[in-house]
Amino acid sequence: MRNRAVAVTMGMMMTGTLASVAHAQSSVTLYGVADVGMVFNSNSGGKPQYALASGNASSSVWGIKGAEDLGGGLSAIFTLENGYSATSGTISQNGTFFGRQAFVGLSGNAGTLTLGRQYSSAYWYTGYLTAGGSWAASGAGYGAHPGDVDNQDTFARVNNAVKYTTPPFHGFALSGMYAFGNQAGSMATNRIVAVGAGFVRGPLKLGVGYQDADRPNYSFFGNKANDSATANNIYSPVYAGFASAGTQKIFSAAAAYTIDRTTLGLAYSNTRFTDLGTVAVTGLTAAEKAFRGTATFNIGEANLKFQLSPALMLGAAYSYTQSSGVTHAHYHQVDLALDYALSKRTDLYAMAFYQHASGTDSRGLPAVAALGGVSASRSDNQTLVTAGIRHRF
Repeated sequence: MRNRAVAVTMGMMMTGTLASVAHAQSSVTLYGVADVGMVFNSNSGGKPQYALASGNASSSVWGIKGAEDLGGGLSAIFTLENGYSATSGTISQNGTFFGRQAFVGLSGNAGTLTLGRQYSSAYWYTGYLTAGGSWAASGAGYGAHPGDVDNQDTFARVNNAVKYTTPPFHGFALSGMYAFGNQAGSMATNRIVAVGAGFVRGPLKLGVGYQDADRPNYSFFGNKANDSATANNIYSPVYAGFASAGTQKIFSAAAAYTIDRTTLGLAYSNTRFTDLGTVAVTGLTAAEKAFRGTATFNIGEANLKFQLSPALMLGAAYSYTQSSGVTHAHYHQVDLALDYALSKRTDLYAMAFYQHASGTDSRGLPAVAALGGVSASRSDNQTLVTAGIRHRF
């Protein structure tokens, strides 16, 4: 009798709980990507390298997202997203468990308000229109602009951010973000401000974005669990020497137009590291400590994506990067990709990347090729080839 009573009570509780969940129309979804491939790097710190790597075409991730219907068209939402290595099982994002995204918020007819670690509003409407931010190994960053200096492949996320995004209105959408520096006695220290806007109508997509980060070496590049509060958190020689900048300002614009099975895209970005020498960073060389003024990167990209069949996609892109100000360097980069879908969730890919550098880089040294996501070359050229499999769940 006691067991029957317990069973009945538990049944009533479960029935009540399920009824409550159904009434609230809540949902929780587990999702992710497992991506592994072979990689050849022609010059990894001076030597050729053959490796098995995780997160090439897309980052290997798993996440949980959910929503609860609060009534009146309003929902509570959350996302927790972890990056991991499918070849070793270790955590990505320099030890930050939910380093890709971790936020909670409200979404309804008036738009979406979210709080936490998020993608920048400046990236949201332009990055996906670049090759490196979409089909050209966006997971590893091989196809990103040099060092992802303009964050169009989201090498960096934003902590402590409050973001508002409008609902679409005749194809237009806007987003604004303010990230607190959480520094006692100063609202300005380590704060990040970003805005973005996009327009989509039929085959045409347009986007613009702007971001202003105070003390970017710490607020933007150094906001993960194992990052340093005193040393350089920027690893690419393309701009590591500018870690002492007071601010980093990024403007980006991109467009894409689809004709039948072909999508043509153009992108431009302007990134400035201003007030060099105003932020203390340990470990900089004498040349890097001596930099003053502003370092500027202007980047132009043309890309093409062709759907050869419903299952087979071919992509090609060329980008040119020019740095000016305290140093002068030039980077030419070509991205090529071939992707074959075995199903809606599983695909095979083969990609190749080439970069040529010239001039003087951020260290005050002869510029070396530095494809994103891998060790820089010891010469002015670098070639990388990868082939693998990606599964979404």
